[in-house]
Amino acid sequence: MPSDGENMSNDHGSLFATALTQFNRGADLIGLSDDLRQILSQPKNEIIVNFPVKMDDGRFEVFTGYRIQHNNVLGPYKGGVRFSPLVNLDEVKALASWMTWKSALCDIPFGGAKGGISFDPHRCSSEELERVVRRFTHSLGGNIGPDYDIPAPDLGSNSQTMVWMMDTYANSTGSSERQNVKRVVTGKTLETGGSHGREKATGQGVVFCLQHWADEVGFDLSSATVALQGWGNVGSATGRILQVHGAKVLAVSDHAGAIADQDGIDAFDLTDWVQENGSVKGYPNADWIEPSDLWSADVDILIPAALENQITADNANDIKAKVVVEAANGPTTLEAEEILSEKSVDVLPDILVNAGGVIVSYFEWLQNRSAQRWDLDDVDHRLREILWAAADSVVALQKDRESSSRRDAAYAVALQRLKTVYNQRGIFP
Repeated sequence: MPSDGENMSNDHGSLFATALTQFNRGADLIGLSDDLRQILSQPKNEIIVNFPVKMDDGRFEVFTGYRIQHNNVLGPYKGGVRFSPLVNLDEVKALASWMTWKSALCDIPFGGAKGGISFDPHRCSSEELERVVRRFTHSLGGNIGPDYDIPAPDLGSNSQTMVWMMDTYANSTGSSERQNVKRVVTGKTLETGGSHGREKATGQGVVFCLQHWADEVGFDLSSATVALQGWGNVGSATGRILQVHGAKVLAVSDHAGAIADQDGIDAFDLTDWVQENGSVKGYPNADWIEPSDLWSADVDILIPAALENQITADNANDIKAKVVVEAANGPTTLEAEEILSEKSVDVLPDILVNAGGVIVSYFEWLQNRSAQRWDLDDVDHRLREILWAAADSVVALQKDRESSSRRDAAYAVALQRLKTVYNQRGIFP
């Protein structure tokens, strides 16, 4: 299945600058000191590696990979590895900082990191992709580790790529330690130490956060109508889970186009089609629409589950939904967020909504540490408890500080936890 939002352009300036603006708004809300703002406004480490890979035709290509380690005051660096031609330093810095805020907001003992390789994995054979992943892992060397920096899947990567990373790392350690380093990555296959519920974790978390909002405002989720941008792992899981709850998916778009059906699109049938055909293009049980028409779809819930900077000043006024649920990282530009606020459209922020992935990654890490296997019901129950507690904290702080923005309140909760730890630990030396 292609990744959510593949090939969607992103030309809205520095994503890291957007992340810093959001950070500073949350910092203002709790009066964060200038010293801590300086510390938290830049990553601790920026690792760039250039490594050669032998391709199937015998020639060598040099790939550029990144690992940005933003902060680890709460625990090991944690974050996905993204494979896309659009990967660049600015993007990965922003994504790494968002991981710090997600972990802090959800009160799990991880820091924030992100990685990536600038290439299109779908243009590689399976053998070439394996060599790219293994060479990247080898090039990172001691910059990752099971109690230091823990990668996971992201755009363009999956459980198989995580298994290759784990195996490469394990075979670079002493033989007596190889069974102890499985937790160097999360998002692995079940057979190699992965967790039940990891594949659907982000989508499940999206729905849990949406349920919390629905209970808060008195909205009946079972009769909701939905538009989804992106039908990769996150978008398709979200759509299927919402359908089980009784909601109807009326419109969907991905990298190849957009479809709609006022009677509802069967999310399970569409997932089967995309897995077999690579995109929503040609899906026979819905009408073809222009991708730009997705934003103006007459639905209750709009879920961007693709790339960053998809809701902009150009399309925000077209949105008719009651709530925008940010399943993607950074899908809403600063200008668009102002427009949505003026239209009284609720925005459920990405650092809360899509945190299900890192939370279940934490569960996988814990299971690997203790040689346990939790069942799916246990994973889902624990995920819901953590996300609802985080959502409760956001709502409480929003009311206490009279903030009009859920995003600002979410940042403030995360930063308050980081502030407390920094004040208790101090800065060494």
